[in-house]
Amino acid sequence: MKNKITLACAECGTRNYTTTSSSENQTERRELKKFCKNCNAHTVHRETK
Repeated sequence: MKNKITLACAECGTRNYTTTSSSENQTERRELKKFCKNCNAHTVHRETK
């Protein structure tokens, strides 16, 4: 079963993206570089609960 993950911008904190993950026992949070509409730049987005 795939889990739904929300990604939030590290700069402004807005939750911009959602993705899925198939690993249930993942200990560390995912970090991806994505475009943030509020910051108008490519920033690091971190996994949130």
